[in-house]
This record gives sequence, structure tokens and C-alpha cells, in this order.
Amino acid sequence: MTRTTTVRAVLAAAVLLVSVLITLTMSPRLGLDLQGGTRMVLQAEDSDTAKADRESTDRTLEVLRRRIDSLGVTEPTLTRSGEDRIIVELPDVQDPRKAAEVIGKTAQLTFHAVRGPGGPAAEGGKGLTLPDEQGRELALGPAALSGAGVKEASASFDAQQGAGWTVSLDFHKDAGRDWARLTGEAACHPVQDERRRVAIVLDQRVISSPQVSPAVSCGTGLPSGSTQITGSFSADEARELALLIEGGALPVPVEIVEQRTVGPTLGAAAIDASARAALIGAAATALFITVVYRLFGALAAVALGAYGVISYAALVGLGVTLTLPGLAGFVLAIGMAVDANVLVFERAREEYAGRPGRSLRSSLTAGFKGAWSAVADSNVTTLIAAGLLFFLGSGPVKGFGVTLAIGVLASMFSALVIARALTEIAARSRFVADFRGVNGIAIPGRVRTWLTRRDPQPMRFPRRWLTVSALLIAVAVAGIVVRGVNFGVEFTGGRLVEYSTSRPVDVETARSALAGAGFGDAEVTTAGGGDISVRTGDLDNDDEHALRAALATEGGETTKVRDELIGPSLGDELRRNALVALAIAVLVQLGYLAIRFRWTFAVASVGALVHDVIILIGAFAWLGRTVDGIFLAALLTVIGYSVNDSVVVFDRVRELWAKARRKPLAEVANRAVLQTVPRTVNTGMGALFILTALAVLGGDSLEDFALALLIGIVVGTYSSVMTAVPAALLLEATSKVPPPARTRAPRAGKGAGRRDPHDNGARV
Repeated sequence: MTRTTTVRAVLAAAVLLVSVLITLTMSPRLGLDLQGGTRMVLQAEDSDTAKADRESTDRTLEVLRRRIDSLGVTEPTLTRSGEDRIIVELPDVQDPRKAAEVIGKTAQLTFHAVRGPGGPAAEGGKGLTLPDEQGRELALGPAALSGAGVKEASASFDAQQGAGWTVSLDFHKDAGRDWARLTGEAACHPVQDERRRVAIVLDQRVISSPQVSPAVSCGTGLPSGSTQITGSFSADEARELALLIEGGALPVPVEIVEQRTVGPTLGAAAIDASARAALIGAAATALFITVVYRLFGALAAVALGAYGVISYAALVGLGVTLTLPGLAGFVLAIGMAVDANVLVFERAREEYAGRPGRSLRSSLTAGFKGAWSAVADSNVTTLIAAGLLFFLGSGPVKGFGVTLAIGVLASMFSALVIARALTEIAARSRFVADFRGVNGIAIPGRVRTWLTRRDPQPMRFPRRWLTVSALLIAVAVAGIVVRGVNFGVEFTGGRLVEYSTSRPVDVETARSALAGAGFGDAEVTTAGGGDISVRTGDLDNDDEHALRAALATEGGETTKVRDELIGPSLGDELRRNALVALAIAVLVQLGYLAIRFRWTFAVASVGALVHDVIILIGAFAWLGRTVDGIFLAALLTVIGYSVNDSVVVFDRVRELWAKARRKPLAEVANRAVLQTVPRTVNTGMGALFILTALAVLGGDSLEDFALALLIGIVVGTYSSVMTAVPAALLLEATSKVPPPARTRAPRAGKGAGRRDPHDNGARV
């Protein structure tokens, strides 16, 4: 083995060993749908400044969502119940009492000037008297600014000043001026004077009252970014305070009126069925790639298995909460991770067939080198989207960004390190190099052979393909307008009804009974004491009687325990943040592709992405399927897949155009499309095997998820070729930018001209 191959093999073995250790020693965090969790009901109460109505309760819900995200609890469910209640469901919470304590705090943070020790409050009766950290009474002036002016809060350990754990604050612009004015006025008093102190009050309790440093002059004050709250905090207390300040104050106080454990929304039968479907689909994908690429395909299948172990270990190690759609997306990523291997193998086939006498090893090396730019660009665009969804989104959108980023990085490591090390070791064998039917690279493949024999010209009339795409969009828009989008309870809210049955009923049995009565979209969980909780959309009294009767067929005498109207769990702010994150991600991808390729290619790629989104939503509208949180995860996956596909095609167009700058672009694009079709077909087949298995065997819980991805991947595969490329051809007709410059061929290295013992006469 060469030194580089040895390094890859050692690195792959080390990463795999660590991943296996994590997998065997750490347990995953499971979501509500897989293992249940803690449910709390919060009652909003009137305050001196706000009334606990629907509007203030919705604002309180969004503040609570930010706090829960800061606590590290991912995939929580928060819904408004009635006018002034909030239902919080937290998966895999280790300490419910601690979570309840943090969630329930009002977090009213204010900053006050200190008027003096004890005695009456500020002049005119304004202000208050509170004990400081040592219990001594302080007379405080009115609040100079509130926690709403804090831009960022973070906990840190101050070893240099010996202050221990502190909380650093950064204010918004206007609040920063108020803070400078407050500390500037305090600095006008002598050192050690009580009036030189500034009191920081949280929920009517002084948490810190430091003196302004002697270095600060009168009237100048402290700048925004240099403020620290000290108070002998422990690490946990400092972090808790930082997240409370960053999350914001609750508009109204809340009281926890109920707290109990709830069961999973999916029964064991549904989880087992989904697991079987995932295993069958992954096995079919591995078998397919082995049949197509023979020995090298089998080695790629081994690398895909390693990818599964590595990405799962990363999810477990980072504490990501795993839900059933998340696990299905994780399994789908295994099918999509085959893409990099397919790109390399198809490129190696081209190199082997295009240069008679070339060795297997040099063809494989050229395949990895030639596919690198397409692999890098397609994965970078996906990582951009994942990063922005994580930093700008919240709730399930943030969780999806983490899962997507882990999948991308693990798939690149699998293809470019593990698969490459295995194939390079195999390629050194004379038996593998000499027998074409064994290695899988020396045979052209059926799709490539058929295309070479027929030589179709799909890009001769680009307007025809754009007309077809326009008609598909028109049909989709018609479905959205005529049939309407059937939003699920996460978007619209609905009704939460809880029943007590005389006989125990498990979740799967209850769901089957409700589906048979026409309530297939209902979300079913078991509550404390064996009660059955049903969450569904709009439900009138007649429907509620039918629902109760359906449960009674399995549970005997059924009594209604609770009946409440609930708001959407995917609230306005979460949806707005998701749309903003997605829009920014698309714009950043557009800019990246314009820099790496051409503005025409970038616009065409984004146009194909929009085309796929509209058609997928339109298809669900025509089919009357529910658009819910699971659909949202599928839609985000399709967006990443669409951009990935378009980048691969345009990478080949750019490469061929740089080599033949005088040829018509339509001819170059036609050749690029034909060269990338084998890769597109083989990658799509890998994903379709898994999705078909999930749709057929995964049960009702994953049927819509698999259907959305099936439609999205088929449409995305079509649009990356028949929408993006024709659109780029028409845009290039109006562009005056010259063709891309020809890239210089790499210079021969030290080994140029050396004899390869397995080369059969060829030079490397």
C-alpha cells in the first residue's frame, strides 16, 4: 500500500472504533413518538402590566420555546390550549422538576440605580427596597432598562479576575446607551459609596449589585459589550441565568397546574415495522450497488454500513433527539450517501473506457480526482442550508439542520476516506485488475451502453422541456387553489380529548380503531393512569361522539376526562423563522453557486428547486394528504436533494465547456447530461429502494413521509436535467460572460513514467 492509502485506512479504522464504542456505551435520546416523555400544563395568569389572553399566551409560548431550546431539549411540542393554557411535552427529560423550575420562571430582568442603604424608596415613591446578595436592604430607583434590551447573554468562567462564573451581557443599541447613562451616573459618586452600585434584579430579587469600576469616569459609563453579572454563581446557575436572560421575560406569569408522564405516540408494532422496512430498503440498496459495480460496489456497500455507524454515533454523542421521521431520514441518507461513490465509479468507468490501456488503479485515482469538485460543491451547498436552518430556525427545523449536517459530513468521510481506502487496496490485486467482470469499473454499464448506442439529443429543443415544467407547475398551482392545502393540527390547531377506558388499550390498537372510523390523522398517546389522549384537527360534537364510540369498541366503557381546544404547535414565530432561514439559505446557495459556477447556472438551479417545491405541495393538495411537521421534514430533504442533483450536472457542463469553448453550449450541455445520466439513475434507485420499503412496510406513521420523498426525488431528478439545464441554456443566450477558462492539466509528479506492475503496459 502507498503511504496515503495507509493513512486513510488507519484514520477510517480509528473513527470506526470510536463510533462503535459510542454506539455500544451510550444510549440515544428518543423523542415523544418513540418513548414518550413529560407533559406539563401551564396556566397563564394576569399581571400588573398584561392580561392573560390569547395574544399574550401565544407570545409566552414562543418565549418558552426559546428557553427549552436553550435547555438542550430538542424536538419539544408546545401548544396553546384554550385562551390561557400551554401544553408542554418534553421528550427524554432527565430532571422534570429542574425543567419545570426554569420554564416557569417569569424572568423579569431590570437594572436599577442604587439610591442608598435601606430606608425609604426613591423620591416620589418611585422605586423599591430589596435586600442585596448579603441580605442588606438597598433603596433602588425605578428601572432604567429591562432584560428586553439585552442582545446576547453568555456564561463564562473568569479565572483572571477571580470572579468565578459570570454572565456577560451585550445590549441592543438603544439599551446600550441607557446602560452607559446608568453606569455613568453611578460613577459620579465616590468609591465605596452605595450609590456607585448598580442593582440587577431578576423577578424582584437582587442577583448582583456590583460597584462601577474606579476606572470609569463620571458621565462616561460602561460600553455595551463589557458588562458582567457576578454573584458567586455555580456553573449551572450561570448557564441557567444566561438562558433565562437570552430567552426573554415571559409576558405574563405562568403556573404549572399539571405534570405527568405520557407514553409514545407510536406503538411498538409501528416502530418494528419501520425498522424492518429500513433494513430491507438498506439491504436492497447495498445489493443494487453490488450488482451494478461488482466488487467495488460491494466495498462501497461496506463503506455505507460504516457511514451508518459513524453518523448514528455522532447523533448519539451530540445528544440529538431521535424521532421516527428523523430515523427514517437517517436511513434515507444512507441511500443518498451512495451518490459520492456512484460519481466516482462512473467517472472511473469513463476514464477506463476513454483511454485504452489505462490501468485500473490510475482510472480509479482519476475517478476520485474528477468527481471531487462535484462532491465538494454539492455537499457545501447542503451544509450551507443545514447551518442556516440550525442558526436561524427553531424547534424541529433546528433539529433537522443538525441531522442534515451530520449526514453530509459522515457521507463525505465514508466515500472519500473509507471507500477510497478499500477500493485502492483492492485495485492493487492482479486478479481484480485483470478480470473485467470482477472489479465493476472495466465494464461500461447498461445505461451508458444504451445511451452511447442511441445518442439522444434532449437539449436540442430546451423550450419544450421548460414548457413541460411550466405545465406541471400550473397543474400543481391549480391543485393548491382548487383543492386547497390540508394543513395538519401542528399548523392549524384543533382539539385535544382525553378518555378513560374500562379495559386497557395500547396506542397501536387505538390508532387502528380511529383510522377505521375515519380519523386516520389523529395523534394518539397514553397518559397517566392508562388514559388515552387524542389530538386531532377540527372536531365537532358529532365527530367527537363517533371518535368515542370507535375507542369503546376496543376499550369498553369510555368516559371523557378532558376536552380542550388547542392552538398550533408549529406557531407563527416558528413558521416565520423557518421561512426566513430557508429564504436566506437559498440566497446564500445562489451566491455560492454564482461564484463557483456562473450566475446563469445558479439561477437555473434555484429555479429548479422552486419548481420541485411547488409540484410537491401541489401533489399533496390534489391527493388530499396532510401537510404537517413530517411533511416539512420531507420538503427540506427534497430541497437539499434538488440542489445536489443540479450541482452535479452543472459541474460536468462547466468541465466540458472549458475544454471545448468554441462548441455551441447546447451541444456541450447535451453531452454533459448524457454523461451524468448513469449516475443520476443509479443514485435515484438507491434512494427509491429505501423509500418504497418505508411506504409499503413502514405503516401509516411513515406513509405520507415516504410518499412525499418519493414524489420529491422523482421530480427533483427530472428537474435537475430537464428544467435546470434548459433554463441555463436560455439564460446563457442573453449573457455576455465568456465561456469558462480551460483548466490546466496537472503536471506529472515524481512517479511519472514509472512502470506499474499491474498496468499491462500503461503508464501512471
